[in-house]
Amino acid sequence: MNEIHQSIETIARYLSAGVLIAMLVWESFAPCYKFFLNRPGHRFKHGLINLLLGFGNALIIGLVFISLWKLSSEWAASMGIGILHWFDLPVWMGAVVAVLLFDFWTYWWHRISHVIPFLWRFHRVHHSDPEMDVTTANRFHFGEIAISSLLRIPLIILIGAELWHIALFEVIMFPIVQFQHANVRLPEWADRSFRFFFASPGMHKIHHSDRVKETNSNYTSMLSVWDRIFRSFRTREDLENIRIGLEEFRTKEEQSVTGLLSNPLRSVSSRSRSSDG
Repeated sequence: MNEIHQSIETIARYLSAGVLIAMLVWESFAPCYKFFLNRPGHRFKHGLINLLLGFGNALIIGLVFISLWKLSSEWAASMGIGILHWFDLPVWMGAVVAVLLFDFWTYWWHRISHVIPFLWRFHRVHHSDPEMDVTTANRFHFGEIAISSLLRIPLIILIGAELWHIALFEVIMFPIVQFQHANVRLPEWADRSFRFFFASPGMHKIHHSDRVKETNSNYTSMLSVWDRIFRSFRTREDLENIRIGLEEFRTKEEQSVTGLLSNPLRSVSSRSRSSDG
């Protein structure tokens, strides 16, 4: 199965790069928000900072967590532990089950990151981007990545997942996440059709609103069914009027690499993430 994992990883690199380029072009010609109008230098700096955070997180995952995930997967297989080891499923069905369970977990991990103050301190680095575009999909604090990656270990054991199952989930999920964050807007009929199955750009713009009750909605990264089942689904017609980001973190210093990395250490009189206020 190592060959399958390597093949998926190769596809993932090319696919994510292709989606990044395509969304950057789309944003240039038909942006939803005029964040970067006549400000190409600012747009470049903004994107570079977000991509640098993403590159650093990719290094952490590659150098530390992939090995831990592999060891956990092999241990679960040797002990016969995990859903995929308890049921004799065809390979394709096992892959579907693994992807669905990873997506289910990702929904709840995202949701609790908005509720538990300690986790929100890290996750707010992502939400603090006042100029959300496709590069925001890469903007996560390394602390959030480390915690979520550690928590994947018991999940891998519970599922009985192999490393290629994780890679398969990522190769499906991340291009959708890139599309969600892109500074583009679909026609209402197209967004509605897309969000019937997946989290759409319209859904995710609401999630990045500065209004707490909107931030605390539309948590899903891939399948929109989770938001519908667990009653966190929200729509809004006037997407162009949404104020993106967090009011507490809009200064140039707070948007710098140093400011983003030190953000979790800052105490602010912010609104409760579990509030509807």
